[in-house]
Amino acid sequence: MNKSPASIINTSPMSSLQIIAVVICIALNALDGFDVLAISFASPGIAQEWGINRAQLGIVLAMEMFGMAVGSVLLGGAADRFGRKPTIQFCLLLMTLGMFLAAYVTTVNQLLIVRFLTGLGIGGMLASTNAMVAEFANQRFRHFCVILMATGYPIGAIIGGSVVSVLLETQTWRAIFIFGGIVSGLFLFVVAFLLPESVEYLSNKRPPNALKRLNKILLKMGAAAINELPPQVQTVKQSSFRILASEKLRGLTLLLLLAYFTQIMTFYFILKWIPKFVVDMGFEASQAGQVLVWANVGGAVGAILLGLLSSKIKLRNLLVTVLVISFFMVSAFGLGYESLSSLAWISAATGFFTNAGVVGLYALMAQSFPSDVRASGTGVVIGFGRGGAALSPIIAGYLFTAGVGLQGVSIAMGAGALVAAAAVVLIARRQNNVGNQVSL
Repeated sequence: MNKSPASIINTSPMSSLQIIAVVICIALNALDGFDVLAISFASPGIAQEWGINRAQLGIVLAMEMFGMAVGSVLLGGAADRFGRKPTIQFCLLLMTLGMFLAAYVTTVNQLLIVRFLTGLGIGGMLASTNAMVAEFANQRFRHFCVILMATGYPIGAIIGGSVVSVLLETQTWRAIFIFGGIVSGLFLFVVAFLLPESVEYLSNKRPPNALKRLNKILLKMGAAAINELPPQVQTVKQSSFRILASEKLRGLTLLLLLAYFTQIMTFYFILKWIPKFVVDMGFEASQAGQVLVWANVGGAVGAILLGLLSSKIKLRNLLVTVLVISFFMVSAFGLGYESLSSLAWISAATGFFTNAGVVGLYALMAQSFPSDVRASGTGVVIGFGRGGAALSPIIAGYLFTAGVGLQGVSIAMGAGALVAAAAVVLIARRQNNVGNQVSL
């Protein structure tokens, strides 16, 4: 019997090739994590060198988020049309150029342009790797692998932040972007030689030499070659975005978008403003980077724990719980702390729950969309949802400028997690009403 590639992956143990693909995607997401937060690490130096206020700095902090929004939608669709691997390579090229160029800008407007360019690559990368991991992991470990992939984001911030803290002791903020550009460039070679194309993409989209390429990957996985491609699940020549807007997927897509939009707004309020808070308290920029590292340590631990628990507890229940707790932790962050150690601890605890909420939503996206529109669906949700990430530092910046205190701003920004929790509950109810189309 000629089994389909998807069923082979679902029912077989994870091969070394599949593990390598997942590990590379985790590393790529770690690169995303550093590239996004590079501007946060650099923000105290930028504000000092160019003399900009918090409202202006909020726009600088948000610009790559706008790029990520556009990149997630456009390049997420490209990953479904042209392939996961070539899209990842193109995103890496954009990120490498954007990071190097940021090191040599001389005006705020120039920095805004290159951060938008970097954001394009980061947005497309996340949509592509999310789909890639979901399609290379077997049924048993799919949730865990997707969540582990998302854990790469804080890991990248931890490793990168540790390096940055050392760099800032002797170098200016521009060294941060040179370091990021070098690492991004190295990953171009890693992906070119070690990352295979998605088996499901080859099977469903059928580019030239699809069967030959697919069998080559299957043999490397230790599986038997197939004689012919299986019947296509969908023969769609229309835009995948039209499928997402169909009656079948429209409600799910909108609810996922709402949940992601509001939670990411809460999440990025903490990540984008921590360095500035710490420096304003009188500490050095290198010490501010260390506090941000602790926030990401908490985020990494929260994501890993969520992944481990997802095999024992329903994802919906886990998500609702961590999202509600996220609100209270962000509100507690707003109480203000005088010592560096206290700031580090509250940042770690807040990062634990806010990032667990974000990666739980990534897992929900990966299991919710069919493979033909998985990258597009993820890209649309992440893309439009990134509007929350872009608005987060801007809204917070203007609230601060208007005279609202840290406690009030923290409560306002933390409320997004409560909205996200409500959206997850509505997703579950919707699926129950249509016969459990998606298992939560």
